[in-house]
Amino acid sequence: MRIAFRQAASILKKAAHAFLALTVITGCSTTNVPPAFADSSKYAAIVVDANTGKTLFSANADAGRYPASLTKMMTLYMLFEAMRAGRVNKNTPIPVSAYAAAQPPTKLGFKPGQSIPAEAAIMALITRSANDVAAAIGEYLGGSEQRFAQMMTAKARRLGMKSTVFRNASGLPDRSQRSTARDMAILGIALREHFPREFAYFSTKSFVFRGKTIRGHNRLLGRIKGVDGIKTGYIRDSGYNLVSSVKDNGRKVVAVVMGGKSGATRDAHMAELISKYLPRASRRGGSNVLVAARDTAPVPIMPVDLPIAREAPVPVARADIEGISGQGDADDDMAMALAEPAPRPAAAVAVASIVPARNAELPDGVDPVTTSSARLAAASGGWAIQIGSLPSSDQAQATLAKAAAKAGSTLSAATAHTETFEKNSTVFYRARFVGFKTKTAAWNACAVLKKQKFGCYAIAQ
Repeated sequence: MRIAFRQAASILKKAAHAFLALTVITGCSTTNVPPAFADSSKYAAIVVDANTGKTLFSANADAGRYPASLTKMMTLYMLFEAMRAGRVNKNTPIPVSAYAAAQPPTKLGFKPGQSIPAEAAIMALITRSANDVAAAIGEYLGGSEQRFAQMMTAKARRLGMKSTVFRNASGLPDRSQRSTARDMAILGIALREHFPREFAYFSTKSFVFRGKTIRGHNRLLGRIKGVDGIKTGYIRDSGYNLVSSVKDNGRKVVAVVMGGKSGATRDAHMAELISKYLPRASRRGGSNVLVAARDTAPVPIMPVDLPIAREAPVPVARADIEGISGQGDADDDMAMALAEPAPRPAAAVAVASIVPARNAELPDGVDPVTTSSARLAAASGGWAIQIGSLPSSDQAQATLAKAAAKAGSTLSAATAHTETFEKNSTVFYRARFVGFKTKTAAWNACAVLKKQKFGCYAIAQ
């Protein structure tokens, strides 16, 4: 009898452990929600192994949330891309229009007609989360902030952020501007992989602008070992948000916490997640890390129903709206009137090259901006196929584009992807399609491509 009882108890215990593991993986159970967030409808969190894309922890990760100033991560992604393309350099003056200057705090307090160098603009977004600077960047790169928001949304789709819509460059309140914790993790990984040099900006704690020291809001920098960015955010409807990047002893994770009741509560939960899940991350590194190509082609605009620039409402002063600040972790809520009169007229607004998209879907063919976070995005799967190793990114992308055109519907569910590796001090670019769910599907795709005279073999991921 006792033996039978022990056996039954053991079975129940194992079943309970299995159920608990399942709930952690799927993020569907309220047992994932810490007590401090138990009564919050805004809470969401995720921890992702940035080496592999594996989800280590998930709670409400796919639930719609307001990104608040996490939005500025995409604004910076777009600016970094423009800098890499040669359209902007560190000293390029970004003009501040009357519209941008009218943004509510937190901001630097520019007057219309002044300008800010691109590198200082980067620092202002990362540390002070300046809304006037975010709007100015949007106008500079997109012609108007509304147009820029369409470009941001199109870029989000290309990165695998399926649940994100941007309506402005700052994260100031807009009921239609939505994202998820998972999408923010994808964006964090994409920033890290596509712009490793520029990513160092996210570790900035403070910078000096026109004689004034501007301090940042990310209090985990320097306090939690390995934390090297990324961004905080707050509006009343979102609660306190944070995306953190951590790198320690070969392990890398990107973690997201959304919906904190205070900055301190949010930071404490993020510290707990890092402490618990960083040791579970892989130590993959070097040439095994998937580094994706960036998109240097014109960005198709998603046909999101946005107001045209002349009809867009000018933001009201902070005093008129409670909790409207795009960045709620500020030490004070006053605007920072640091800008001095510009010695000459601001540069004319540069309009980015834009290719309209006829339908809500992006054009068929190769998506050249898929990141290694594709493993995190739904398009990823357990198998990939490789069709070549080329000496340049452009050649790899051209090979992928040609293969996609030849293969037709065979590759409709796959995602084009490049990764680098080094041999004899020379960098090569692997041309791959990822996202095959089974070995058979990958082999079948290779069979089609081989008939079109492409070399091809399947790879388990």
